[in-house]
Amino acid sequence: GILDGTIPPEREGQYLRIISDESRRLSRLVRRMLEVSQLQSVELLNSHFDRPALTTDLITGFPEETEEEFRQTLDLIRKCGFARMHIFPYSIRPGTPAAKMAQVPKAVRAERARRAAAAAEEMRRCYLQGCVGQTYPVLFEQPKGSRFFGHAPNYTEVLAGTADAALHNQIRNVRITGTDGEILTGEILED
Repeated sequence: GILDGTIPPEREGQYLRIISDESRRLSRLVRRMLEVSQLQSVELLNSHFDRPALTTDLITGFPEETEEEFRQTLDLIRKCGFARMHIFPYSIRPGTPAAKMAQVPKAVRAERARRAAAAAEEMRRCYLQGCVGQTYPVLFEQPKGSRFFGHAPNYTEVLAGTADAALHNQIRNVRITGTDGEILTGEILED
């Protein structure tokens, strides 16, 4: 896998798990090692792929998480530059070790989730904007509005061509010309 320096060659989009390193139960040395390991994974992927779409999940407000630890997590995700994130506040699961720990107030968990979501949205916009001018082979799936919808190898959604074009299940090179919210827009290149 990624941590041993090998990467599956056919995948330009990668999911990285951000291990919750906020707990004071982990030593500071272990926390630092986790951060270094995560950053090294990102660097390795970036060295093998041109702008891979890195994604992750983030739980905010894990028991005993301090404001400083949360800020460190925000710094880490920004350094990683994720293309997409799934963020949600921690919720107590009875019977788990975490349920017995000091809980972060629900309002603080939600507020941290909002702050992390704002950082994720900024990273998403930057990632998509960085795709403009690139050419990707796009697997087209179906019409969407007045254009045809498909996915680039980095799992980014792309709109190109016209809805009446016969593009279903075809792979065509598309030069990305812009963004429309969460979707890249582009022009199909002639073969």
